[in-house]
Amino acid sequence: AGVTDLPFRQLCARLGAGLVVSEMVNSNPRLRNTDKTRLRTRHDAEIEPRSVQIAGNDPQQMAEGARHNVALGAQIIDINMGCPAKKVCRKAAGSALLADEPLVESILRAVVAAVDVPVTLKIRTGPAPESRNGVSIARIAEDAGIAALAVHGRTRACAFRGHAEYDTIANIVAAVDMPVYANGDIDSAEKAEAVLRHTGAAGVMIGRAAQGRPWLCGQIAGRLASGVTPSAPSLEQQVALLHAHVRALHGFYGDFLGPRIARKHVGWFLQHQP
Repeated sequence: AGVTDLPFRQLCARLGAGLVVSEMVNSNPRLRNTDKTRLRTRHDAEIEPRSVQIAGNDPQQMAEGARHNVALGAQIIDINMGCPAKKVCRKAAGSALLADEPLVESILRAVVAAVDVPVTLKIRTGPAPESRNGVSIARIAEDAGIAALAVHGRTRACAFRGHAEYDTIANIVAAVDMPVYANGDIDSAEKAEAVLRHTGAAGVMIGRAAQGRPWLCGQIAGRLASGVTPSAPSLEQQVALLHAHVRALHGFYGDFLGPRIARKHVGWFLQHQP
């Protein structure tokens, strides 16, 4: 949330991402009419297939949230059980759900039954290093009808500390038949190739590494297709992309929010410059 808005998704898709997913949308119906939620549920201009991520902890609210977003044009519903943010986990949502397998199953079955589009799931490897239950969650998900699974290689307790581990993802891949996508610390085309080799996953999902480098998605796709990593855009091309993105943010958010939101994208871009 707060990063993968429509302008950023459009940019990543244009630069080679195979699928882009919306910002996390709260399933609480009381929040649907806020300005923030209205911006996040503008699916008419979305890149197809339109994948919308929902979050919450109540099976019926989640089911209704899925129906609501499908009515607005979502073509895939993605359930977030991977976010480690304290403000999300304090509400027993995101990765906090991984500690309650019966509730996970109830939510997944309710959402799958509520819509006639594919439902996907994002998780972590478990609540904590001593309780990695990713394989169990994956089996529950497959039995509930989840179409595909993305797994971040850290636990909820780890947040983004330390390094992602891929053995649990490999175990999940071996345990289920649905497509599994590996996520976590994949910051180059070569790393993506190595993670796929290690895990046997169907693909990779890129998160933080695309901040300031949205062309990374295309570099990964190019290497996986040909064995050769395409060059990054020249500095001149990167600056042109950044200028266009800042203009897109201004057009999307307006005079007040647009420049403020653009600041972080400019900051990420500058972090990767010599």
